[in-house]
Amino acid sequence: MAKEDLSETLLVAPALEQDGLTETVTGIDQNGRAAEAHVPVENPLTLFLNGQEIVTMMTIGDYPDCLAVGYLLNQNMLRASDRITAIEHDAEKARITVRTERRTDYEWKLRKRTLTTGCAQGTVFGDVMESFRTVTLDKDARMRTSWLYALVHRINRQPSLYLKAGAIHGCVLCEEDRPLVFMEDVGRHNAIDKIAGYMFLNGLDAAGKSFYTTGRLTSEMVIKCVQMRIPVLVSRSGFTASGVALAREAGLTLIGRAKGRRFLCLSGAERLIFDAEDSDE
Repeated sequence: MAKEDLSETLLVAPALEQDGLTETVTGIDQNGRAAEAHVPVENPLTLFLNGQEIVTMMTIGDYPDCLAVGYLLNQNMLRASDRITAIEHDAEKARITVRTERRTDYEWKLRKRTLTTGCAQGTVFGDVMESFRTVTLDKDARMRTSWLYALVHRINRQPSLYLKAGAIHGCVLCEEDRPLVFMEDVGRHNAIDKIAGYMFLNGLDAAGKSFYTTGRLTSEMVIKCVQMRIPVLVSRSGFTASGVALAREAGLTLIGRAKGRRFLCLSGAERLIFDAEDSDE
């Protein structure tokens, strides 16, 4: 089946042409013949906030400004009201610095962090759950099954690094049946942070939006989606028990195993509108 190129309608599409995101390696196949494969390249990127070292992330390296800002937002180190005065990326030294008008000091916060199940070592800091429990998601938001099926179809056929090289996760910000922002990285937490950063830097509001990920619906993915105030989270993959429990606590609509015209909703089913015909596919 032909791929569907949404590059002209997406605000951000996978950076297929950027140098250094993948490389070609040689090996042998199951028949002992010489074979080549494209593989993603992951490199460290150390994030600083106003001169304070925060974390070193493993990333493919595209959209470093969005990744840095999104990470800080989702860890409550950057506030929605903050004014960013500069973002300084030094590719040679593998570091990026975000500077704000507000003075910051997160030494106390850096002492307590939890390593998550995300690829490339995601982290969640202790006070994130405190803010998580203060978020109220839009109860009037809706997800039509016709939108859901269209999104799954379009996203799975969009040219991407995953289709080119595999071993990578994708996240997509959507509105109704339209993918808007498509980011990829070696860790799904990086991909979602890139979208959070893009939304902040471009003034893109969460109202009317949904979120799609290729990865598992874990506690970290649920927490970050709620932090971003997006009420619907969809994945082609499955769930973890903690992810489901947190989604129910937050009132997040959690849809997994979304393939073709099949899905399973384990939280927030009241937002679903069944306007597509049943299918046994």
